[in-house]
Amino acid sequence: MVQTIHLVRHGHHALLHRVLCGRMPGIGLDEKGCREIARCAELLAPPPTAIQCSPQRRARQSADILASRFGLAVEIAPAMDEIDLGDWTGRTFDELNDDPGWARWNSRRGDSQPPNGETMRSLQQRVVEHLEQLRNGNAHGTLVIVSHAEPIRAALLHYSGLSLDDFPAIEVAPASISTLSADGGGIHITGINQRVPA
Repeated sequence: MVQTIHLVRHGHHALLHRVLCGRMPGIGLDEKGCREIARCAELLAPPPTAIQCSPQRRARQSADILASRFGLAVEIAPAMDEIDLGDWTGRTFDELNDDPGWARWNSRRGDSQPPNGETMRSLQQRVVEHLEQLRNGNAHGTLVIVSHAEPIRAALLHYSGLSLDDFPAIEVAPASISTLSADGGGIHITGINQRVPA
C-alpha cells in the first residue's frame, strides 16, 4: 500500500493567469516554473519511491525535474490529466469574463459544465478512483503525482468532505504540494498547498 501521496501542481508557465490553457498542446514551464519545481523538491520528505504525472507537457516537465533529483522514472497517469475545458480551451480570461456560462461555472461547479467539456464531478470521479486504486494496490512507500489545480482541488474537496461548489476554499498554487496519507481506513489529508517561500 502507498503510505503517502504528494499531489504536486506543475510550475509556472508564461500563459498562467492570462489564458485558460486546459489541454492546449505544447504549454511548457518557463524559467520561473523550473526554479519553483526545483525548490519544491526540498519539501518532499521522505523521498518519493515513485513519480506519476499528467500527460500535459508542463506536468511532464515538472515531473522530470523531480525525477532527476531523486533518480526515478516518470509514469504517465492519464487519470490525473487536466480537466477538459472544451470550447473554453485557449481563451483568455478577459474574453471569458463576458460569458455567462463562465460566471455560472465559477459559482456552481457542482452542476455546471464547460461547453463541450468535462464536468467537475466527472473529473473528481476519475481522480478519486485513481487514488483509491493506488491505496489498494501493490505499490509501497511515497508517491508523487504531478498534476494541475483542478484535479488536485477535486481530490482535496472529496477527502475534505466538501461539495464541489466549495472549490474557492482550497488554493492550489503553482509548484505547491498537498499531501495525503493512506492506510487501511482510507485516505486522509495531512497538508494543503505547501510551498517553499520564493
